[in-house]
Amino acid sequence: MPGSPRLFAALAVVILSSFAANAAEPLHVRIDQFIAAGQAGYEKQVAPQATDAEFLRRVYLDLAGTIPTASEVRAFLADKDAGKRDKLIEKLLASPAYARRMAQYYDVAFMERRRDAKVPRAAWEAFLLAAFAKNQPYDALVREILSADGVDAKNRAAAKFYLDRDFEPNLVTKDIARIFLGRNLQCAQCHDHPLIDAYKQAEYYGILAFLNRSYLFPNAGDAKAVLAEKPDGEVNFVSVFDKAKKQKSTLPRVMTGKPFDEPKLVKGKEYKVAPAKGVRPVPVYSRREKLAAALTGPDNPTFARAGANRLWAMMLGRGIVNPVDLDHSANPPSHPELLDLLAKEFATHKFDVKWLLREIALSKAYQRSSEAPAGASEPPEDRYLVAILKPLSAEQLAFAAAQGLDAGKSAAMAAPASTAAGVLPAFRNMFGGQPGKPDNGATTNLDQTLFLKFGASLRNLIAARPGNLTDRMIKAKPTEGAAIADDLFLSLFSRPATVEEMNDVAKLLSAGPDRATAVNELIWALLASAEFRFNH
Repeated sequence: MPGSPRLFAALAVVILSSFAANAAEPLHVRIDQFIAAGQAGYEKQVAPQATDAEFLRRVYLDLAGTIPTASEVRAFLADKDAGKRDKLIEKLLASPAYARRMAQYYDVAFMERRRDAKVPRAAWEAFLLAAFAKNQPYDALVREILSADGVDAKNRAAAKFYLDRDFEPNLVTKDIARIFLGRNLQCAQCHDHPLIDAYKQAEYYGILAFLNRSYLFPNAGDAKAVLAEKPDGEVNFVSVFDKAKKQKSTLPRVMTGKPFDEPKLVKGKEYKVAPAKGVRPVPVYSRREKLAAALTGPDNPTFARAGANRLWAMMLGRGIVNPVDLDHSANPPSHPELLDLLAKEFATHKFDVKWLLREIALSKAYQRSSEAPAGASEPPEDRYLVAILKPLSAEQLAFAAAQGLDAGKSAAMAAPASTAAGVLPAFRNMFGGQPGKPDNGATTNLDQTLFLKFGASLRNLIAARPGNLTDRMIKAKPTEGAAIADDLFLSLFSRPATVEEMNDVAKLLSAGPDRATAVNELIWALLASAEFRFNH
């Protein structure tokens, strides 16, 4: 009968089978085909295309980590070119702000806001910034990070992933699995996961076997410590649920991949550099050196899958597998064929992050309005029929606030504003997640409210300076109410002011000697509003 699950399933098979013939079409077209095929009654439930203003602010925040200037908003809204969105995406991807945005994003993804210990933040950020400025492939970036030992001062920054976790082998094993494979294997340290069949203890110890011979030299407490390694040491494990306490062992391997064959070392010749007092030992054969290639290689498709899913989540506000570190059969992807396609194309295009982000940004799924069509019920987020509201990260908040309040140059084409750099530590401290935990920016608390209301960082940004937004409002004539209101809302919300908002601003400009206080409070209220703090 019409609308039955059986009919829908049959129709989906027909639609999906046609995709093979459309493989030559751009990825963004195929993305939208899978999204449409994943929802019965798609046409009646899908949101319309986002307005130009909505799209402009969204894509700036996602690809440049900030908001556009008022002049950029005016120019984009006035542009009649049908291809202006495509051109804007290209402009942002080619800008210095893109590299900064991605460096900030992956800093949080890889380090999860841990405190700096052995590698200075400035060096780590410069390392990531250089990687994205030259569009280094994602697999190459991860290999560089997981191959680093911190010995060469020029390349020490890449070792932060290891060094600022004090190279605690179990912690590093868990984080490698979560961050790079999308699999939270924490429970598998002690036993096969009781609820997730795919998460096996042997899988956990297969990764640990790459790491268990390594340690910090001369010791973990030394701020200049580097990685060293022994030539021996096996991984043995026992399940806490095994009454017989049968001991098992494993060679290094990733997931269910083939264990590594290891060379037999000649006794007495196990080291390139033998251990001695004050001397870092170097074995002839290094297990840890094999990890990076094994993790990112073609025999481990989970790496591409997890990497593509994370980028999708960054852009769409939700992973196809969600959360992004819980990929297993009991938590299936919302669109399995789409995730397979993204992973395959990501690997085929040599892990080109910029290419994949471009295709996602060009899709209708990304460019939808955040408001459901009139009369339609709000669909589940995992259908991607309506744009998901995304809380701004600490970094996006700091750069957007500094950009919106300043009368500076183009946010996308200029170096990071010194004002944003100055307040960034305070914003990270207040709006960043708990150190060592995934940071999705969704947590709100009273301290954040007090920071926005009374905090010196934001209040100093709002303070009038020659030519900035606050200064222009304070000095505006009452007859300029409409123009200054438009300037205000274009600067902070990336949209024109409504008639009601223009009238409210005109009244404020008619205030007497308290105008400066009133202007400061109005700007504060807009910055603290949900419209500013969310990417919609």
